Order: sequence, then structure tokens, then C-alpha cells
Amino acid sequence: MSRETLEFQAETRQLLHLMVHSIYSNKDIFLRELISNASDALDKVRLASLINKELQVDTSDLHIAIDVDKDKRTLTVRDNGIGMTHDEVVTLIGTIAKSGTAELLRKLRETPEGAAQELIGQFGVGFYSTFMVADRVTLVTRKAGESQGTFWESTGEGTYEIESLDEAPQGTSVTLHLKPEDRDDQLFDYTAEWKIKEVVKRYSDFIAWPIRMDGEEQPLNSMKALWARPRSEVSDDEYHEFYKHVSHDWTDPLETVHMKGEGTFEYEALLFVPARAPFDLFSRDGKRGVQLYVKRVFIMDDCEALIPQYLRFVKGVVDAHDLSLNISREILQQDRHIQVVRRRLVKKILATLKDLKAADAEKYGSFWSEFGRVLKEGLLEDPDNREQLLDLMLVPSTAAESTSLREYVERMKDGQKDIYYMTGESRAMVEHSPHLEAFLAKGYEVLVLTDPVDEVWVEQVTEFEGKPLQSVAKGKVDLDGSEPPEEQAADFAALLSWLGEKLRDDVKEVRLSTRLTTSATCVVGDEHDITPTLSKMYRAMGQELPRTKRILELNPGHPLVTGLRAAHEANADDPALAEAAELLYGMAVLAEGGELADPPRFTRLLADRLARSL
Repeated sequence: MSRETLEFQAETRQLLHLMVHSIYSNKDIFLRELISNASDALDKVRLASLINKELQVDTSDLHIAIDVDKDKRTLTVRDNGIGMTHDEVVTLIGTIAKSGTAELLRKLRETPEGAAQELIGQFGVGFYSTFMVADRVTLVTRKAGESQGTFWESTGEGTYEIESLDEAPQGTSVTLHLKPEDRDDQLFDYTAEWKIKEVVKRYSDFIAWPIRMDGEEQPLNSMKALWARPRSEVSDDEYHEFYKHVSHDWTDPLETVHMKGEGTFEYEALLFVPARAPFDLFSRDGKRGVQLYVKRVFIMDDCEALIPQYLRFVKGVVDAHDLSLNISREILQQDRHIQVVRRRLVKKILATLKDLKAADAEKYGSFWSEFGRVLKEGLLEDPDNREQLLDLMLVPSTAAESTSLREYVERMKDGQKDIYYMTGESRAMVEHSPHLEAFLAKGYEVLVLTDPVDEVWVEQVTEFEGKPLQSVAKGKVDLDGSEPPEEQAADFAALLSWLGEKLRDDVKEVRLSTRLTTSATCVVGDEHDITPTLSKMYRAMGQELPRTKRILELNPGHPLVTGLRAAHEANADDPALAEAAELLYGMAVLAEGGELADPPRFTRLLADRLARSL
């Protein structure tokens, strides 16, 4: 096949532009990224050779080589790993096949230049970081077991050249045609032996494969598996660099979890809680899980059997001693030992977060703002750890920017039996809701729950430490014995009955309210009714639910309600009264952020009524 010139995917071009024009100050990390990719390729070829005995591949001296040519100012990183096919080169390098790319680029457009490098670091751009230090990059690769190789070259300016080769060594070599040294721009001489040794020692010392320089027998790295070493012998810097290797994040982790399991099933685990959420955290095709090794032999990336969905942000390595090397993902899901390890990992991670919450409220608050929404999914997925998860929760309330449930309970008023909460689409919508009026007037604190998952878990979790959770928008409210007096109920009985009949298609009951102090009306649900927001979420997912009629509550002290009662007593057959009933119900629906069945009719009735009043 002759050499072709192809265009990069649009998102790739934009990221390459950022790399070429070098917004990231620490340019040394390009070498870490290339070595990390080479290490992954060596892991994969060893695993492939163990699983497929017929694969024609030489694994006798798997290693990473770094060669420099000072005269030509080139640096080459070679491995004899799994390699890539022609199509894989196009897919993996010509396209960023990574969820969250569009979101990253949107944020970059909205971010001041100085903060943009932090976003790039969060996303991790791997191979593309080479264009920070090189004005041309050449790649030659051959997939293990294949006969043909592939040549690829680009200046990072929008296009690349690609060509099939009749001969190429197994694995991948990446040659960087380096930019001139510019120390003011943190662009060093990467042909200098001392600089390469410094970068490898700092960022890649733990890589399991030997990293050799041309003409040197002794590897540049120690090749010690961090997870197998005692914690006392590993520095924070070593942990942080290992985290960046397994996660492809450029920022330090928030917390490190290093543990060892002994007994009938031995394992070592080195796990990390990131400081910031990845861009694909809520993407359906986002990767999750940790790397699985068996006696230091890499088995798989993203081992989902070891980490539940609600802890999908956790990165790291688990090295199990007693598993088969060719174990499948399906068998892992059923393996009894793996399930035991999973339970222990979860308990350790949750205990680490609990300790962080107790020791450093600010740091924990940062964690919660990044991952709280995900952690709350565990209230549904993991009933065994529900109490621990409830204890980790931070939520806004009408009295605090952020509070734990335990702190809420400590502030409860004398005689208060329930933990009050309200769900909604935003804090502003909840705080201005008529449902809160009596609670705020009488000094009761209400939790403000605005994450979509909140709508679901509050249906499953009924109490915290013996205190029932109670929605302020459901059921009847009895604050300090605030039921309407019998005489008042009798005065409004005819109006309530008439309204119930007029609005029978929309409501199942009309009653006087004890939760309203300033608003005329609101709609509420019975204790076990689905909320309008949750119903909307189900519809958005294509699931239609049976329509639930609501309860209309009236404030007997509001002039609109007393005026309506007087008008009804004077002439119950007045057609304008029926229109007023519709408007009253529509106002209540809108006040809670609901959707009207017939918005044009509502606005027409409202306009007519306003016109008559002028």
C-alpha cells in the first residue's frame, strides 16, 4: 500500500493544537507517557503469549529501549510488545476514541489560558504529549503474530501520513524530532543522558520492565512492584507517579490505599482516590475497575469484578496470588475469592473516606463535590454498606451550605422526630418552594436534595440512626399540632368539595394546608407517590409511568383562597369560578417546577383574568 495522507478527527486536531503550542509547563511528562504506553504493550504481549500458545512471538527479552541521536536531535522509545495493526494505528492515534472529549474541549473554550493545563492534565492525552517537545513524530509498529508493519508520521498540524511496511520489528518505536532547547519555556535537551535518567527515575522507576539506554546494560529503573513493598519503604512521590501511570491523570491522587490480604487467598492492593473526577465518570462507555495482576503478571485492565459501579472512580492495582493466568471476566464475576476481595476493598475504601472526613473537612468537601453524586449510587447498589455511605454523605440544607446527616440530627429541635428533606431540580427551586414555608417559619431545618440520584435513593432509604426521613412535599404535615381547627374545616368544606369535583381529572383530594404560610396553594403527594421530577426522569429514559393524581392544598389564611370561598358561597355556578380553579391548580404545579398539561390554555385564562382586573 502506498503512503496515504489522512486528516485527524476534529477533536484530535484541537487537542494537538494545544499540545503543539504547549500550554502545559511540565513537558518532562511526555517521556513518562511513552514509557507507560510501552509498558502496557509489554504486559499485553506477555499475556497474549500465555493464553495463545500458537502465537508466534518472542518474549525472551521484553524491555523498553531509549535511543538518542544528538546530531539529528532525535529521541526514540522502543518496545517489543504487542504492537498495532494498520487499522489500530488509525483508530488509536488518528482519533481520540475517548468519551468526554467534547466535554473537555467545551470546558477548555470557557477556561482562562492559565487554568487550561489543569484540564488537560485531568483528561490525560498520552501519546499526543510528544508534540509538546517535538515538531515531528514518527512511529513504526508491527502487531505480534502479524507479518506486515505500519509507518506513521505527523507534525501535529492537522494531518498524518501512514503506510504499510513489508518488514518491521515486533512492537512499537516512537521517534521524536525534538524542538530546540528553550529553558525559559521548560523545554530541556532531551538528548542529554542525565536528563533522560532523571525523568525515568522520577516518573517511571516502578515500571515492571527494564528500561535501557543505548549502550547501557544496567536498567535505568529499579523495576520494584510498589504494591509488593511495605508502605514504610515507599515515598509519597513514588505513590503519586505510580497513580499517574495507572490512571493517565496528570494530577496527584487525593488518597492512597495500600493493603495486603493473607490467609486462604493472598493478595496485595494499591488503590487511589483521584483528586478530580474524570470526564467520562457518567458516560455509559466510561472505563471502570482496577488493573488485575496474578503474581505480578498483568492479566487485565478495568477489572470490574473487583470494584462496584459506585466506586468506579477508584484506580489502582490488585495482585492476586492464586488465580489462573487465563481467567475470563465472566468467571471473575462468579469467583468466590474475588467476591471476598471485593468486599474487603470496598470496606477499606469507605473506611479511608471516613477517616479523611474526620481528619480534614476541607479536603473531604473537595472529594464530595467531585464524587458525591457517584457515591450516593451505592445507597441503591450496596445495601450492606448503606449505613457507612449515609455517614459519608454531605448535603446542602436550609441552615447550612453542607451538612452530614449526623450533624443534622444533632441540630434537630426538641420533640422533632423526623429528618425533613425536599428533592428538586435546583437549590433555588427547592428553597423558594411553598412546601417549605411552615418549616422555615417554625425554624425546622430541611435537607435540599438536587442530584438526580436523590430522587431514587430516598425511596429506598427510610431512616438514619432511627430517625425517619420525611419529604416535606408528601403526606400531611403536623408541626407542633398544627392541624386546621374543626370550625375552619367546616367553613371551607363546600369549597373543597366543589374544587375536588372540578379538578377531578388532575387531583385526588383538595384539603386545607398546614405547610403554607405565604403562598395560596401547593400540590403534594401521598407518602408513597412518585415525585414529578422522578416521573420526568423516567419519561426521559423512555419509560412511561401511570399518571399519579396529586393532592391540592389551600392556605386558608390567604386572601385569594378566602376570596374564592366567598365567591363560591355567593354563586357556585359562576363560570369564572371554574376558570379560577384551573388557575389555582396551575399555579401550584408551576410553583413546584412541574409541567402543565395545557400551557396555552393556562396563559390564555391568566391573560383574560388580568385584562378584566385592569
